[in-house]
Amino acid sequence: MPVVVVESPAKAKTINKYLGPGYTVLASYGHVRDLPPKDGSVDPEHDFDMKWEVASDSRKHVKAIADALAEDGELILATDPDREGEAISWHLQEALTKRKSIKKDTPVSRVTFNAITKDAVAQAMANPRQVDMPLVEAYLARRALDYLVGFNLSPVLWRKLPGAKSAGRVQSVCLRLIVEREMEIEAFRAREYWSVKALLATPRGQEYEARLTVLAGKKLDRYDIENGTQAELAVQAITSRDLTVTSVEAKPASRNPSAPFMTSTLQQEASRKFGMGARQTMSAAQRLYEAGHITYMRTDGIDMAPEAVSAARDAIAARFGKDYVPGSPRIYKNKAKNAQEAHECIRPTDMTADADALKLTDADQRKLYDLIWKRTLACQMESARLERTTVDVGSRDGQVELRATGQVVLFDGFLRVYEEGRDDAVTDDDDKRLPQISQGEKADKRSVTPEQHFTQPPPRYTEATLVKRMEELGIGRPSTYASIVTTIQDREYVRKDKNRLIPEDKGRLVTAFLQNYFQKYVGYDFTAGLEDELDHVSAGDADYKAVLNRFWRDFSAAIAETSELRITDVLEKINEVLEPHLFPPTEDGSDPRRCPNCGEGRLSMRTARSGGAFIGCSNYPECRYTRAFGPPGAEDDGAIPPDGKLLGEDMGDEIRVFKGRFGPYVQRGPVTEENKKPPRQSVPKDWPAEELELERAVMLLSLPREIGPHPEDGVMVWSNIGRYGPYIKHAPSTSDRGGTNANLESLDEVFTVGMNRAVQLLAEKVASRGGRGRAAAPLRELGEHPEAGGPVSIMSGKYGPYVKWEKINATLPDTIEPDQVTMEQAVELIAERAAKSGKKAPKKAAAKKPAAKKAPAKKAAAKKAPAKKAPKAEE
Repeated sequence: MPVVVVESPAKAKTINKYLGPGYTVLASYGHVRDLPPKDGSVDPEHDFDMKWEVASDSRKHVKAIADALAEDGELILATDPDREGEAISWHLQEALTKRKSIKKDTPVSRVTFNAITKDAVAQAMANPRQVDMPLVEAYLARRALDYLVGFNLSPVLWRKLPGAKSAGRVQSVCLRLIVEREMEIEAFRAREYWSVKALLATPRGQEYEARLTVLAGKKLDRYDIENGTQAELAVQAITSRDLTVTSVEAKPASRNPSAPFMTSTLQQEASRKFGMGARQTMSAAQRLYEAGHITYMRTDGIDMAPEAVSAARDAIAARFGKDYVPGSPRIYKNKAKNAQEAHECIRPTDMTADADALKLTDADQRKLYDLIWKRTLACQMESARLERTTVDVGSRDGQVELRATGQVVLFDGFLRVYEEGRDDAVTDDDDKRLPQISQGEKADKRSVTPEQHFTQPPPRYTEATLVKRMEELGIGRPSTYASIVTTIQDREYVRKDKNRLIPEDKGRLVTAFLQNYFQKYVGYDFTAGLEDELDHVSAGDADYKAVLNRFWRDFSAAIAETSELRITDVLEKINEVLEPHLFPPTEDGSDPRRCPNCGEGRLSMRTARSGGAFIGCSNYPECRYTRAFGPPGAEDDGAIPPDGKLLGEDMGDEIRVFKGRFGPYVQRGPVTEENKKPPRQSVPKDWPAEELELERAVMLLSLPREIGPHPEDGVMVWSNIGRYGPYIKHAPSTSDRGGTNANLESLDEVFTVGMNRAVQLLAEKVASRGGRGRAAAPLRELGEHPEAGGPVSIMSGKYGPYVKWEKINATLPDTIEPDQVTMEQAVELIAERAAKSGKKAPKKAAAKKPAAKKAPAKKAAAKKAPAKKAPKAEE
């Protein structure tokens, strides 16, 4: 019975259903080996030798595969059909060979399928191959490059730029895009311009809108009307003249559907339409793929299999009619740079099944499947047929002319199903419908309106537009987009606000440092060129070690050059680079870097122990002037400078809010020799520190709050805010570890809760636990475990609901409500948790009873058994 290995338990379950009992299907749970995070894992001095290590949580999975292989003797590697999937198969083969589970005569084959359907799996099994080594070598090259960059560049950052976390090969280039866009926005100066629109009417009373295009006989450009005065003159020019329709031109037009989805366009459209991040999109797509609903979701191909095209055309005809099916199939050319890594587009495996037919309960999966299904059908539908109309209205003297544009949809075609979203809202007059207008007829003026406009800065990137830009520059590949965008946010180099990506201080500093000292390696062309070289490796046209050698020769020299750099020199260089941002020219022409406090010192960027940056005076400590990192006035928008933001005074003490290493906090009074630890209190996450007011800060500093002595025992009852939120405590002091704690529902209740409410909450807490050791009541009881017995329950825990069986607790995903959990889902969660923790499922008590009924003679022998078996148990 062959052993088939895939990445995930969900995928294993689906494939096992198709293969039947003749196969053993196991999961590797992703990669089983990786480079240890220590020096020497990649050795450039010895031909880039790479030292791999089986991860601790992967050992049990490798052992399970090895044990199964010992009985069955044939291995089929069925991991994903891309470079990462090929690498996982190679790692498994190497790891199993190293532990001698694969012998010389052990049959090992590799199969791939673009969709997890019965036909696709059967076809793959009928056409096995060996592991594709060029694809593996492309993976090895990327992994070695990422290690060499990260492991050698990050320490340089730590030493020369305090507060910086780490740097990555592609992530740093992605970060540069965001930082440069932000600097464009900051350098942008808005330009005023005006437009004039008129509401006109036909002789039949039907209204339409037209914009002024000719004034004083001259065609207007965008900025020709510069101010309100000129706009009013234009209004008077229109109102003082009679207008007539001079021309009506109607032209037929058509709109074609967009190509089917590939990875990048799916991420972009999910972001536009649903606000889903790249990681969220790929997670939902992964589950749809593993359930057999869509084809493989990491692809840079847009071509579609001929049988899928036929199925789509049949589904369109059945659902919308033959008029919506074009005369011949639409063919989309694959734009993949490397054909060997290109796959089919992302599409449904069953064109007739919409989201309702699949009965998807997960909201993300349902929305994403609906998007993929509609886009796929639309790409094979008839074009939309339109009629675009342009109407010119003018005065007899030719001094004034206005234009109205609009369109009529004659046949909706693919628009009946799907229309691609836009990254930013665009007003398009062409989308408006016009009434019946005839040349030569009079145009009555209902109103003439001037409108003021200002040019807009380029918009900040969203995850969707960032992925689009990376794709245009040739940076990254489909399997890496989500992880790149996520990494720069996890490192706190970038934050996401209202779906827009904004660089943090750390991100700006890292980018400035890298652009000065490692300019080549954050260059767009260099990074894209390296990606092309790696594509040549995966195609078998280049030697991956030659690529590594060329890169390392120059990169190691650049690293060596930074060893003599002093931190002060680095900071001053960054000051120069960021000077337009940090020290913009002043209105009076004075030196923007002169200290406004002492008038003598020079302002420069400094770094704080907390990892942030600020602007300080060179005369420190004589002059303690500081301001927030950024241009002058940055603190006015609520930013907290390193010396704290003054909120006001209370009882003669200054109350300030600070940014600390462990989050924002408020402080009463300054730190002095006599008072080295002034009163402080952390600011709750629900209260934005930048918006904090004096009243609330004083309230926080009043904590812990005495509610009063408990009426039963006279012991004090307190209210406070802790790590897990607001609570009350019944103990002589809040520092006492004993006593009873009870959670409060809201932050405001900390300051308002009275004794009656507190006593009730404390009594409920004592009653709920019913004495130490008593288990809480389950939210739901699902019944007996179908395989091993024992009750399976849904419990409420400190970190959310979870599934409990015996000694195994499995956290319930956010996507599943406690009242919707099925026994099947619970069993799967328990199995995954048991595999991760290394716990073995306890057997039913009933299974042990036959052994207890053995003859007495065997009991005597059993007493000696432990001594003989002890060495075996230790192994």
